[in-house]
Amino acid sequence: MADRPDISRLLTSPHGRRSWLRGNGIAALGWGLWAQQLRSAGAAPADAARPKGFGQAKSVLIVFASGGQSQIDTWDPKPDAPREIRGAFDSIPTAIPGVRFCEHMPHIARVADQLCVVRSMAHEDLDHGSSFHLAMTGRYHRLRSSNESPAPTDAPCLGAVLQRVHPHSQFAQTAVHLNGPAEVPLVFGPGQYGGFLGKGYDPLTIGDVSRGDLAIPSLEPRLDLPVSRMRARESLLQAIEQATPVSQRDASWADKQTRYHDAFEMLSQETTAQAFDLKREDPALRDRYGRNRSGQACLLGRRLVEAGVPLVTVMWNHNNRGQDDDPTNPETYGWDNHNDIFEGLQHHLLPRFDQSFSALIEDMNQRGLLAETLVIGMGEFGRAPLVAAERNFKGVSPGRKHWSSVYSIVLAGAGVSRGAAVGESDARGAYPLSTPFGPWDVTATVFSALGIDPARHYTDPFGRPYAISDGKVMQAVYG
Repeated sequence: MADRPDISRLLTSPHGRRSWLRGNGIAALGWGLWAQQLRSAGAAPADAARPKGFGQAKSVLIVFASGGQSQIDTWDPKPDAPREIRGAFDSIPTAIPGVRFCEHMPHIARVADQLCVVRSMAHEDLDHGSSFHLAMTGRYHRLRSSNESPAPTDAPCLGAVLQRVHPHSQFAQTAVHLNGPAEVPLVFGPGQYGGFLGKGYDPLTIGDVSRGDLAIPSLEPRLDLPVSRMRARESLLQAIEQATPVSQRDASWADKQTRYHDAFEMLSQETTAQAFDLKREDPALRDRYGRNRSGQACLLGRRLVEAGVPLVTVMWNHNNRGQDDDPTNPETYGWDNHNDIFEGLQHHLLPRFDQSFSALIEDMNQRGLLAETLVIGMGEFGRAPLVAAERNFKGVSPGRKHWSSVYSIVLAGAGVSRGAAVGESDARGAYPLSTPFGPWDVTATVFSALGIDPARHYTDPFGRPYAISDGKVMQAVYG
């Protein structure tokens, strides 16, 4: 990943417009089907064929818990199971009658009347890298149950596909990843970039937003660089780039022009800088979210939704198992608890997750944002319904191994049923008792909520057609 540019340097470089790039850059590469595919891919199905929830979201906000949340120790406890299955925690009632959560999620339990819990997620991939790719793209990695580095042949993430089929015309970015890129744990996870669409489709990725008030310091206004002067620099850059022979305008050239444009647009729009400025928030509300990486990323996610960004993904934990290297720092903890799972959950992960996720739901509901925002809390898989020590991992007490045969996610807003539970796992939390959903269905639901038919197609740089999603809209979550 050494070729990925530093965002701070990128945002201070001269840049060109995306519209100019699409007209003169990609077209020069022989990608002339762009406009035609954009129209067809973004078109809506006929009214009679529209699934529930279609077009009810202006934005989607995903909170991604990387590493594999234990369904039994969070959303789907098994209080009547033997201790080696149910684990060390008790369960508590929630605002959903008859539905219980882990005892260490009391704040989330109180806002559960805004949530729809899906307890029958399942797929067939058992390792973090490839499962992360599956969760972020809705498609299996070319090597299942693997931990490969990102590659140009990866499927594009949801934000990249959204940029391809329906780029945002008002805010400078169509998709933003916060507290990223996600590490799984030693390499950046595949599936969080533009993949075969090219780096020009990578979502804007911002790391630790808790270190200062402005998430991107380079957006601080410069009195010596007014918009008119930046536009003059932009025009000069375009003139220089136009001199590049068509034969030299390869994919990397086009990707570079897109990055130029993105940074230029962000620098020239005052509203963009304001959206990334956390000091505009009440300090008490910042405290409510939590003054840590996860909490402030969730708060910034809400600000970006308010600013009109169509798709925001919060990597709730930037590393899925950083506790191996720094067990005294709560910021490093991920959900991949092969050993010491109950100590890690009780003292590090669950208190912060309970605080930040409940604050997000509570805050968005009070501001009326849930009416037009689909919020999803999810990870790549769950954990095994048997507590046992694993000799090949650090730690002194037992944990749970990877488990993808059943796990849980939650949704809220944009027409999703409030205070509901969909699907069911068996008495051990091992397998679905009802028809399972997969990550591909989550992908279809996201695009449908944004008013885009997930069954339609777009083309890759070589003109080959791809379905936006291979899944089906999770209509059960709409009641």
